[in-house]
Amino acid sequence: MENLELVIGDKNISSWSLRSWLALKMTGASFTERQVWLRRENTKAEIVKWSPSGKVPLLRHGSVAIWESLAICEYLAELFPSARLWPESRKTRAVARAVSHEMHAGFTALRQSLPMDIKGRHPTPALTPELDRDISRITEIWTRCRGLHGAEGPFLFGTFTIADAMFAPVTTRFTTYGVALDAVSADYVAAVAALPAMAEWTAAAADEVTPA
Repeated sequence: MENLELVIGDKNISSWSLRSWLALKMTGASFTERQVWLRRENTKAEIVKWSPSGKVPLLRHGSVAIWESLAICEYLAELFPSARLWPESRKTRAVARAVSHEMHAGFTALRQSLPMDIKGRHPTPALTPELDRDISRITEIWTRCRGLHGAEGPFLFGTFTIADAMFAPVTTRFTTYGVALDAVSADYVAAVAALPAMAEWTAAAADEVTPA
């Protein structure tokens, strides 16, 4: 197989990079990781060396370049079918795709009020109506999925899927900002944190030192 290369941003703050990296890691495939530091004067210039969109992440597989997180995850699901990155059942797979796309396209208030900062610990911000709706909707998704698939494993659809990769950054946000959660959601956050690949990313984020 041609070499896989994944271009990512800072592990502490790049939520979109985490999503693609986690999905790729869960395939078990070897890959080359390249990192571009974000929020710096030369960030844009460095990213465009790799990505036509000027954003990370970007996956290169031979002559193929995919520059959008969910598209990367979909490509990996097709490239590594044995990894079962989507549920096998067509009905369940459709729901997994729906919640993944909802995460991808929505929750603006949460993104703005709770930016990812894995190694940080911050006070819970004031709950605006918009932020409260986002948190309530996310926990509703989690509790509904876990209620239907809890007997199959600790993740949203039992075993790990792209849906978990999409929500993984949210689990870190809830930890960073001390968001109060119901028992099912708290257990799900703990399950994601305990995933070896997630623990590897979290440890790397904690050790990350932005160059001067």
